[in-house]
Parts: sequence; C-alpha cells; structure tokens
Amino acid sequence: MAAVNGVSSALDPSNAARSTLKLENTEKRDTLITIEKRYQKKWQDSGVFNAAAPTTAEIPAGSLSKDLHLRHPKYFGSFAFPYMNGTLHAGHSFTASKVEYTAGFARMQGKRVLFPLGFHCTGMPIKACADKLTEDVRKFGKNFENYKEAEFVESEDVIPAPTQAETKEDITKFTSKKSKAAAKTVKLKYQFQIMLALGIPKEEIHRFADANYWLEYFPPLCKRDLNNFGARIDWRRSFVTTDANPYYDTFVRWQMHRLKELNKIQYGSRYTIYSPKDGQPCMDHDRTEGEGVAPQEYTALKLKVKEWAPGAAKVLQGKIPDSANVYFVPATLRPETMYGQTCCFVGPKITYGVFKVSESEYFVITKRAAWNMAFQDIFFKNGKFPRNANELTPTVELTGASVVGTLVHAPLSVHTEGVRILPMDTVSPTKGTGVVTSVPSDSPDDYATVTDLAKKAEYYGIKKEWAELEVVPIVETPSYGNLTAPFLVKKMKINSPKDTKLLADAKELAYKEGYYKGTMLVGDFKGEAVEAAKPKVKAQLVQNSAAFEYAEPNGHVVSRSADECVVAYLGQWFLNYGENDPAWRDQVLDYVKNDMETYSSETKNGFEKNLEWLNRWACARTYGLGSKLPWEPKFLVESLSDSTIYMAYYTIAHFLHSDIFGTQPGLLSIQPSQMTDEVWDCIFCRREISESLLQSSGISKADIETMRREFEYWYPLDQRISGKDLIPNHLTFFLYIHTALFPREHWPRGVRANGHLMLNGEKMSKSTGNFLTLNDAVTKYGADATRIALADAGDGVEDANFEETVANQIILRMYTLKEWCEDILQDTSLRTDTSPSSTTLWDKLFLNEMHTLVHQTHAHYAATDYKVALKSALYDFTSTRDVYREACLAASTPMSLPLIRTYITLQALLITPIAPHWADYIYQEVLRFETTIQNARWPEVPQPDPSLTATYEYIRATSSAITSAEGQQVKRKNKGKATNYDLELPKRLTIYIATAFPAWQTKYIDLVKTFHAKASLEDKTLNAEVGRMGESKKAMPFVQSLKKRLQNGEDAENVFERKLPFEE
Repeated sequence: MAAVNGVSSALDPSNAARSTLKLENTEKRDTLITIEKRYQKKWQDSGVFNAAAPTTAEIPAGSLSKDLHLRHPKYFGSFAFPYMNGTLHAGHSFTASKVEYTAGFARMQGKRVLFPLGFHCTGMPIKACADKLTEDVRKFGKNFENYKEAEFVESEDVIPAPTQAETKEDITKFTSKKSKAAAKTVKLKYQFQIMLALGIPKEEIHRFADANYWLEYFPPLCKRDLNNFGARIDWRRSFVTTDANPYYDTFVRWQMHRLKELNKIQYGSRYTIYSPKDGQPCMDHDRTEGEGVAPQEYTALKLKVKEWAPGAAKVLQGKIPDSANVYFVPATLRPETMYGQTCCFVGPKITYGVFKVSESEYFVITKRAAWNMAFQDIFFKNGKFPRNANELTPTVELTGASVVGTLVHAPLSVHTEGVRILPMDTVSPTKGTGVVTSVPSDSPDDYATVTDLAKKAEYYGIKKEWAELEVVPIVETPSYGNLTAPFLVKKMKINSPKDTKLLADAKELAYKEGYYKGTMLVGDFKGEAVEAAKPKVKAQLVQNSAAFEYAEPNGHVVSRSADECVVAYLGQWFLNYGENDPAWRDQVLDYVKNDMETYSSETKNGFEKNLEWLNRWACARTYGLGSKLPWEPKFLVESLSDSTIYMAYYTIAHFLHSDIFGTQPGLLSIQPSQMTDEVWDCIFCRREISESLLQSSGISKADIETMRREFEYWYPLDQRISGKDLIPNHLTFFLYIHTALFPREHWPRGVRANGHLMLNGEKMSKSTGNFLTLNDAVTKYGADATRIALADAGDGVEDANFEETVANQIILRMYTLKEWCEDILQDTSLRTDTSPSSTTLWDKLFLNEMHTLVHQTHAHYAATDYKVALKSALYDFTSTRDVYREACLAASTPMSLPLIRTYITLQALLITPIAPHWADYIYQEVLRFETTIQNARWPEVPQPDPSLTATYEYIRATSSAITSAEGQQVKRKNKGKATNYDLELPKRLTIYIATAFPAWQTKYIDLVKTFHAKASLEDKTLNAEVGRMGESKKAMPFVQSLKKRLQNGEDAENVFERKLPFEE
C-alpha cells in the first residue's frame, strides 16, 4: 500500500501546472470570483441561456426558414463536443471562447441564440482504458495495494515536451519534488497511474474498469467547468453519444440508413490503417500517435534471383528448395521508370528475412514489411490475418552485406542479363521493404549513390562494373532533358550521397517535372505522358505477375491499445468520400469555394486541399463504444462517422429527453421506440406527415410540427468553431454529410478554424509542468480574467498564446475599475448640470470619443476579431476616460456625473461578450438596472462628429509633442549636456500657430486628391507613389494624416483646402 500511496503523491495532478505562474496575494481575485459565482447561479436559476424557436402558435407551421429568420433573427453556434476521457483543458476553452464571444454579441444584436453542448463517448479510447484498468485491478488489487515501488525510477533529467507526432493528450511522465536534491519520475506504465494523474481518487479508480462509468463521471465535470467559465450554454440539449442514449442511437441509425440508400455508404475491400491487436481498423481518433497518417500505396516489384552471392548461398544451402523462386521485393512509387533499373540496393547492416509465400515462391524483405504484407493477402489468404508475429517467421535470415553481389532479373529493365544487389547505407528498415531498386536516370539519390559506388568499388567490396551499367534515357522532360537525375546532380553541385539536403531538393524537382511534364521514351507506352502511362505500366506489371500492390502507413501509428498499426486490405463498410463519387466531392468543394464563410484564406485553402486528396473512410468497427450498424449489428459506427450532423440533434434533443442518457422524458414525452427513420425524415427532410406515420409512431402531428419548427428555425448552423487540426477529418466529413442529407438551405453557413493554444509562449505539456486545465485557469484567475486573457491570446489560424501575466494583470485592472465605478457615482463633487451652457469642450470630446469606440468595437465583434475588440472595448475605452479625468483635473473642472454614468453603462455593455460577470455586476448592482445585462441590447449611439474627432486628435498630438519636448530636455540634462531648461523654475509655454503651410505639402495634397477621386486610398499603392516622389520620411506622416481625416468622415474640401474642422 505504501508504494501506491507514493505513486499517488508523485502523480498529483497539480504537478502538471508546476511551471506556471504562482499567485501570492489573492484578495482582489477572490472578490471578483465571489461576484462571478453569484451571477453564474442567477443565470442558471433563471434559465437565461435556454433558447427556443418561435412556436407554431406564433408563426404557423409550414413557414419557410428564411421567413422565420427575417422576422426573428437567430445565431446557432457550436464547437466540437469534447471526448469524455478526461476534463477540459485550456485549449478546449480557447475554442469554446470563440463561440462564447460570438453568442454574447449576437444576444446584444437582438438575436435568439443557441449554444448547446453534448458529450462524445464513441470509439475505442474509453473502452481500451477500461479494459486496461480491468487488468490492473486483476494484477494489483481493487485499490492497487499489491503494486510495487520498483516501478519508480530516479531521474533528474528534464523531460521533453511531446512532439507533434505524439497524441495531444499524451500523459507519459509526471514528476513530483521529493527533495531539493532530486525528484522521482514515474513512468506511466499502467492505466491506474494515468487515472491518478488525472486527479481521480485512488479508491474510485477501479470503478472506471466499467466503460459506462466514464460516461457518468466526466460529463458533470465538463458541465461544472464550463458553468464556472460563465458559458452561455443551453444544457437542456445535452446528451452522450453511443447507444447509452437510445434517442441519439435512433438518430445515428437513421442517418446511416439514409446514407446507405443514397449509395454514400458502400462495402468493399480497400487498404486501411489496422490494429492487429484490436482486430479492426484504427481511425484518427483511435490513435495515440499518427493522427492523419494514411496508407501509402506502392508497386512491389519481384526481382528474381538468378545467382546468389557466395555468402548468401552458403547460408541458404538446404533451407530453400532448389526449384523455388526467390525474389527481392523493392517497393516503388514510380513504376513507369522501371525500364531504367541498373541495380538494386540493400542496407548492409539491415537483417532481412526470406519469407515463404508458397512452396515455390519466397520474398526477401524486412520483418516489418512482411508483417504489413501478412494483412494484405500475401502470406495469409482469404482474408485471414495472423494473431501475432509468432505466426509469421522467416525461413532464414540474411544480413544485407551477405547478399551484396547477388544477380537478379529486374522486370522491364533494359538490362535483361540482370542487375546486381549493391550496398546503400541510407536504406531505411522502417520504410518500404528495406529493398530499393535503382533508376539513376531519374532518381538523383540513385545516381549519386551508383557514382560513389563506382568510384570506391574496392572500399565497398564490389566489382566496379556492377555499378557502371549504362544509364539509359527513360523520360523526356522540358527542363532537364532525358537524363533528369544526372542533369540535376551536376547543376546543383551534389558531390556525394551525403549531400542529403540537396538530394532531397533535387528529388522533389525531378519527381514533379517527370510526373507532370514528362513523356515516356521507351516501353509499350512510348510517347505518352508520364501521368497517363504510370497506372498503365503498373497494371501491366501486376498482370504479368512481375509485381503486386503493397501498402503501409506513411508514418508511425500507435493505437489506443498501444499496438503498432499496419495497413490491412480488408472488406469493410466505408463512406464513399473523394474521387469515387466526384459529383459529391465537387458539390462540397463548390460550396466551400463560393458560399461558405471560412473567416480566413488559410482555412479555405485547408478545406480545398483536403477535399482534393481525401478518399473513402471506414465507418464501422467491431471494438469500442458506439451505435450498432443497423444492417450488420456486429459492427459499430466509428467515432468520426457518428459525429457529423449531431448539430441537427441539438435542435430537438430537449423535446426527447431531459437527461443526457435519455432515461427521463423531455418536453414532449416521446419514447425512443417512436423515433423511427420515417419520423426523423419528417423532422429534417420535410417528408409528408401522413396518417399512417402518425398511427405507426404514436406521435401527434402537433409534436412533429413542433420539432420540425425547432430544427428549421435553428438550421442552418451559423458558425462551427474547431481547431485547425480537425479540417482533415471531422470538419470535412461534417460538410460531406450535411450536403448529402439536407437541402442546400440547411448547409452550414460558416466554419472558423483556430490554431492551437500555447501557454506562456510555449507548448502546453503536462510533463514539463506547463499545463492548465480549464478548472485550473478559472480557479487561479477567475472566469472573466481567464476569458479576457483568451480573447487577448489571438484570433487567427496560427497558434495563439495564453499569457498568465495578462490574466494576472487583468485581475487588478478589473478590480480597480469596479472600485472606481462604485466610488465615482457616490462622488458629490461631480457636476450634475446638463444644460448646454455648462457643457465643456472636454465633455463633448469625451462623449464623441466614446461614440467612436462603440462603433469600432461593434465592427470588431462583427468580424470576430476579438483581440482588437478587447482593445477598443476595454483598453482604449478606459484610456479615453483617463484622458477626460486628467483634463478636468488640470482645468480644475469637476467631471460630469451624467457623462460618467454614460461611460460606466457603455463600458459594461461593450465588455459583456467577453467579461459578462463583471459587466452584469456593474449593470445591476452599480448602475441599478433591474434586468440582467445578458438580455441588454448593443448601445445605439450617434456617428462620431468629425470635427470633434479632429479636435481630440489635435489636442492629444499637441500635448504629446509638448511632453516629448520636455522629456528630450530632461534627457539632455541627465546626460550632462547643455540646456537652458530648468525643471526647478516656473514654466511658461508658448504655442506658435502657422499662418501658411510649407510649400512641399502641396504636391502631396494633389496626390491624395487624385487617389481619393478614384476612390482608392489603398496603403500599398499610395505609399509606393509617395516613396517615388523622394521625400517619404517627412511626407509619409503628412499623407497618412490626410488619409485618416478623410476616413474619419471629414469633408474632403476642408481636408484638401487644409482647413481645420475646428478653431485652432
């Protein structure tokens, strides 16, 4: 028991945040959090975020969606529902915050707003972890009391952060400081250790051996964390996926039935990433490593041995029948160039196996390649796969060095007498088959290697002539002639195979030129374009039994069960994405290009590229959690195929059930058995509500119309927000299935992809202690400070940065601003007279500047640019107040109480989307409004007065110039330089006003006037013209000032006549 207690201490989840900022004085934070908790309870108790469509009583059933939306504008936004194998981290909250801010702003625009959230439980991860825990409990006891401390290892090494190839939630090592001298590191070998690191009490961990317990445990924590964050979520519409919720199960079954009827789901044999241990395909969300890795298809050539090298012949003697054919099997991506083979490479230090294919056929390849082939009908036939590697052993093993000099027949090669096996140190045992055929005419690597071998034949232990077979032209290219590789090697001055960077560049150039622009010079397809000839050459080789198709993962893939994956060729149900249904693909592509809002060119380009290469996707598996495939119940619908259109389910979930498992009826008291495919059709596809349907389902027409109204009002989804890493799978599938099942009017309007979230400028990593969960962040900084820091983190698709110092500074800023708002309204010295005669210039300037910022902030929110919206709504807004306050103090004039109240009101409203707790407190408890600010409208204020804007800018610029001049004199004095300025003496300031403008300005006024007449004041073109005129240093600021005055709405005649819009 002592050992497991030691592990519990070392795996304290707080260690994951040990490198983050430490807070000391938390009194102000605690005050703000107390306020936040009070308002969170008010919002939840009042159901302020519970959204509803206009009822059929308000607007009759049958009304079109566009008519509904015109009369009752709406916003429906969502982010990818989180997977329930842990709590939410700061990255989840970053994505959620984008929906949050947009939802808050939409509410202020008078829209009905729906922001729902469900809980994803489908797939392997939960089941795999539960099964591991079952084994842990069996091995160590219910509370792991039999665990031995030997699992500890001493380490003082710095633990590196996981690489991008590793899982995003890779919990590999945790450290706990046991003393100042050293720390103990715990390697997380067992699942119970991972659970301890997640903060699960030791005594409760055994319960997670039941996969269903995960579904009960984590959703309430997710809801707790988002409520503490102040999320505007309608929790009535929440659910868990899988058949744990029978209502959602019928929804998934419906969509699978309809997709199959539309021929979007098909059955066939294809290559797929496969876990031998799990006995099923391993898709993206089933992996701990290798998300996005796909099968790479090769042509595997059969190079028949004609004569063994002496060393190999000696090893093989008596172990292979004399009558059997043995083949070296290189895998190539360029079968069309095989006419130019001059040799075949092996790694001299690599161990190869001679594997038996049949009584008369053997392959020489690496064990890794053989293991892949075992799942592709090579060594095991009729779809039978080996259970473990013991079922696939080589007849004999050979080193690469021992086979050097072996003579083989190379299919298609012009060297019909045969080519030799030669050594190549850079052959990789983890890519392809470990055997590499050489075509020096078109491969720069091959040409550099054979050249080097010929020069140093004695050193490599080969005969020189083996490396000097004639290099014949195979492909003609417009840029590099008919010997592409020799041309590039010479041009790029590549001297040896060790020039790896240059060779990689040359390889890319050669391949692109040859494939897209090359013409065949030899063979049956002479004269044809390489692009057209390539599949024909491959087919011919396969038909003549000189080659076969082979595939392997194009990267390292490890399943959730810790199994290294292979590529299997197997029969499976798949969604027919990609080139096999070009009409479907092109429909989606056209929508992305022409109609869907993507918010950035990077996101649009990401979709377009992905749609061009994405192919069929296996949609069923046999292991894990999920809904059963309706027509073949031994399969489950996989996790990226049951989560494509669940946004439609959100619209009616609260009518069906009132808890996430569907055990309690919803608003309409409908049973799961009543939700047939035909009922779903009626709700989503406007199928006729017939009497036979009403009788068979037992659902009333009014109830079906109510659900249909809710769907047709909220659809289409206005905004889907997700991390950019979901573009290659979930987000693309989401578009495919929407276009297949729904009419165009219900296709998603927009997808906004964001980057990953860094913490304090570094990648978030539990192992380095630079990690925060959402609960950590909110507990540490409070909800509003966390939300403001997330808004400040960034908005683009590039990675954003949550800076803890910003969150900490925000606590002081918001507390101080709250205190000031409370105190200033009680200040009896403020002016209360609102008559025009008592209104000062600074009153007018302050009010006008607030109006300017209200309009600017509105534009930023509308563009979903939250970082700049935060700047204008908070930083610039308080800065404007500070200028007004200082000006009144300098003039010995009290501030205006009505104006200060206007400022506080606008400040609360402007910051509401981002910091709603602070805003609602000010709104209700300081300003004494009777209703929540969550229902307040965006303030309507006049357009700013250009003359007042110009006056404000003039005063601030002049003040800045005076302050700067004084500062320069102080600097001179501090450096011991001569100056007449004395800080100790009384000061007198003289401001000179010019009566005429410098003559050089005239030509630049004429330039701006010309551009303005063309309605084109674009910076790039205008600035270039200023630069050509030769005085850019002094001219550029002058031109920009003119441009700014025009953009601020000043009369063009006044600007160009150089008249100030105020009395100077």
